[in-house]
Amino acid sequence: MLTAKEQEYLKSNQLAHLGTVGSDNQADVVPVRVEFDGQHFYVGGDNVTHSRKYKNVAAGNIHVALVVDDFVPAEGGPPGIRGIRVYGTAELTTHEGWRGSAPHLKITPTTSWSWGIEAPAFGEKGFVTHKTQWRDLP
Repeated sequence: MLTAKEQEYLKSNQLAHLGTVGSDNQADVVPVRVEFDGQHFYVGGDNVTHSRKYKNVAAGNIHVALVVDDFVPAEGGPPGIRGIRVYGTAELTTHEGWRGSAPHLKITPTTSWSWGIEAPAFGEKGFVTHKTQWRDLP
């Protein structure tokens, strides 16, 4: 459901920030490497099963937020920002990722927003985003 430009952006930028919520209702945001297969996002890593993000999802806190973004310096003009924010649900899975088959979080998007990818992030009317409704939250 992402545009071709959004998918190309994700291929070129795999650093993201993942937000989960613990059983104590404390939000936790951590940098992660992310992979996108066209329908789902996958987050793994060294000892992911021992991480707070993994334990939060394992405890039933499946609602997550994922942000992939960067800053683009511009010669002779204002710098640009671009990114994709995803709201969705996560589940525990095994995925054949960049390090082979390993435990991962599989994120199913429900809503995403992008900025600075299809068009400049700031226009005449202020901050401009492209919103995609994937599906309703469970």
